[in-house]
Amino acid sequence: METSRHPYLKSLAQHGYIQGVTLHTKATNTPLCHYFGGVRYALAPSERWRRAQKLPQSYSYGTKDQPGSCGGNTGVCPQPGFMDLSGQDDWTEDCFQCNLWVPLGEPPREGWPVLFFIHGGFLQFGDPNTFSAAALLGDAALNAIVVVPAYRLNVFGFLYSSELEQDATSTGETVGNHGFWDQRQALEWTRDHIALFGGNASQITISGYSAGAYSAFYQLAYDLQIPDGQSIIKRACLWSNSPVAQPKPPSSAQIQFNQLLSVLDIPASLPWNEKLSALRAVPSKTLLTSAMSIDINQFRPTSDSVFIQPTLFHSFDTGAFARKLSARNVRILLGECRDERNLYATWFPPTQNSLQSLHQRLLADYPSPVVDALINLYYPDGRLPADCENWETDAFGRVYADMQVHKMQRGLIHSLAAGGAEHLLYRYRVEYRLKCADKTLPPSWGVTHATDQYIWFWGNGEVIDPEEKPIVRRALIDPFVKFVHGEDDIQWGTANHQEIRTLKPDGSVQIIQDPFWDEAMRVWKALREVGEPDHVSAAKL
Repeated sequence: METSRHPYLKSLAQHGYIQGVTLHTKATNTPLCHYFGGVRYALAPSERWRRAQKLPQSYSYGTKDQPGSCGGNTGVCPQPGFMDLSGQDDWTEDCFQCNLWVPLGEPPREGWPVLFFIHGGFLQFGDPNTFSAAALLGDAALNAIVVVPAYRLNVFGFLYSSELEQDATSTGETVGNHGFWDQRQALEWTRDHIALFGGNASQITISGYSAGAYSAFYQLAYDLQIPDGQSIIKRACLWSNSPVAQPKPPSSAQIQFNQLLSVLDIPASLPWNEKLSALRAVPSKTLLTSAMSIDINQFRPTSDSVFIQPTLFHSFDTGAFARKLSARNVRILLGECRDERNLYATWFPPTQNSLQSLHQRLLADYPSPVVDALINLYYPDGRLPADCENWETDAFGRVYADMQVHKMQRGLIHSLAAGGAEHLLYRYRVEYRLKCADKTLPPSWGVTHATDQYIWFWGNGEVIDPEEKPIVRRALIDPFVKFVHGEDDIQWGTANHQEIRTLKPDGSVQIIQDPFWDEAMRVWKALREVGEPDHVSAAKL
């Protein structure tokens, strides 16, 4: 959907003024919503791998005569390229800004509800500027503010080591998981400032796609461990992802850090502070290139005992997590696309067509005991299954999609239902593809990972064909809007946790009994029997 922009001045009370825009459809000049881009939510830290700083009470975005310019985009964390989605023009390590879409007119007395959306990209790439909520607000009747933050990614956001532990101790900070702390900072900024935009801070739905859904889950897990009075999240949407296994322990993270030092020729014998000084002096592009060249080149969260408790997955087994969720009455909408694997197969596939290469690739994402168990579950005789064309893309794509979405999400659902939180779950499955998805994803991939972003974001800047609109509106968008609005009855139609609201290829909506449940339980339970990663398993990497 092509839009035109009209300047829109916004007062943020004691924080001054910003200059955003009102978006109109170009074809009819119909106003859709207000947009504010690149709104700062935190100050950059003094050095890499430190916590971003909360905006001071005295912070001003600008004056009425010289308002802060907020009609563009956020900064973008340096990142590897993928499918021509990652450019370098707006790379900056100071990416602590968010984009906001705000409904037109006066807000209701209590304020508009808020949809806080975290972008995906395997935690390695992505940015808020590839999303547009304009049509979702202006055409699909979502009367909510949408907030999409940028955050640190890959080596900039998820590096961890004993050296960084010492550095954090010296400054009184937490260590590691900086990308998650950035998201949290943006979420707290939203809670504290969204009323200035007409929002209701007590009605925040956290959401995310892919790694954004993974992030949203960990934000929810963190929210559940803090006192009720400090919690932020009211509802959650987990689109096409789920927690997989207990994130790696610090000992495992150290191996990755040492590999990075080696490739940059930084002596391991140096004192910890000199190692970090050398790393911090490396230009961002060089650091990124070096980080992507090491064996363990996927930078992922660490069980740091502050943001992520090492007992998190144990709390799934005991039902403690589900009981906390029930006590807070946090509803979760979650689901999948039919052909997730076809896009997953393209992300750093194994370098050789062999089981050994597949095993090595999976180690970049998952603890060694989990990978060993997976290989035994999927390939017990060490041979390529008859329905797989090769190890590099087909076998890899299937197991990767099962881990990231299909089987592990069902495992989460199982643990929540067993713990008494079944009534909080709204499951979906998408088997229908909008035509506008063809612009970025090959039609031959089917209803693959990310095709449904064009549904949830009502075209995401593209135009949905008129005959497709009533199909996706009835199937998913109308109940989703009710969910974000906080309505009790969203008319989802499922009766228990093994039923799925399914948008079929012909556009019909069916409530189906999950045909993949038993196999998912076999994999989930086998992986839970492996236990949590520890120092012994880390040594096997």
